[in-house]
Amino acid sequence: MTSRRKFLAGAATAPAALATPALAQSTIKWRMQTYAGPALAAHVIDPAIEMFNKIAGDRMQIELFYADQLVPTGELFRAMQRGTIDAVQSDDDSMASPTEVTVFGGYFPFGSRYSLDVPVLFNQYGLNEIWDEEYSKVGVKHISAGSWDPCHFATKDPIRSLEDLKGKRVFTFPTAGRFLSQFGVVPVTLPWEDIEVAVQTGELDGIAWSGITEDYTVGWADVTNYFLTNNISGAWAGSFFANMDRWNELPEDLQTLFRVCCDQSHYYRQWWYWGGEASLRVNGDKMQLTSIPDEEWATVEEAAVKFWDEIAAESETKAKVVEIFKKYNADMTKAGRPYRYG
Repeated sequence: MTSRRKFLAGAATAPAALATPALAQSTIKWRMQTYAGPALAAHVIDPAIEMFNKIAGDRMQIELFYADQLVPTGELFRAMQRGTIDAVQSDDDSMASPTEVTVFGGYFPFGSRYSLDVPVLFNQYGLNEIWDEEYSKVGVKHISAGSWDPCHFATKDPIRSLEDLKGKRVFTFPTAGRFLSQFGVVPVTLPWEDIEVAVQTGELDGIAWSGITEDYTVGWADVTNYFLTNNISGAWAGSFFANMDRWNELPEDLQTLFRVCCDQSHYYRQWWYWGGEASLRVNGDKMQLTSIPDEEWATVEEAAVKFWDEIAAESETKAKVVEIFKKYNADMTKAGRPYRYG
């Protein structure tokens, strides 16, 4: 892997291709940073920003920066709030958002079973309104939430029981790490671009940050040997955010265009991840699939229910969100197949 310095120097030139070469003096210019490194960003954000810049033309251009390029991912929220960065693509958890809903971003344990659960929760079950209210309090516009891939373990050694998880040093999200620690997992936080080398050198035993599509896309399948088919969440929940003042300065049609491009990004990821997860399980040749028996994994799902109640006890807003998750999952269970099996 290239050094951090070389990575940043190379990445700094890449987003320039997204901008129009000659811009009018009155062109609105934004700087946006994503949680994703260049290989992953090629799928989860580049197409949407390229589309926006092409349509907006001289009226507005967004310069895109990749993971940790301007600021560390954990400082994204503060940088956006201050206006150092105009917009961000991330989950609430990773960017250390100081809101009551932060714990639900990224991978909230067993909050979703499938990727479509996330947009339904936001658009039909009331999460959009709660997120809008929470971020408005801190000067940030929550623009649009969508789903990414499920959360699986990619490891150097096989995981076939909960016992095999004990003592494993795993790169994962803050909330997921908090939940998994009760099973002996040791959560580790590192810069995104350092993960591959950390697995190679033995600093990490595995990764619980993605599904198999990302493992292959970003190179983690090259340094891990096994993929656990059990997951702790059916989909990562992430969003597009903007500094409130910069958002309010935009004409209504450019706000609408940005939302449309966000929706295009959400749609792209729906089929890219859904198809990729299945295809690589069947046709991938770099990782061996392992599973923990359903009866044993059921204890993890039961622990998640207790975890939800612990979160709900922390504040009125968190309790409201947990109730929505419970209501939604109860509805899906009652709806039966194909919404829920078993």
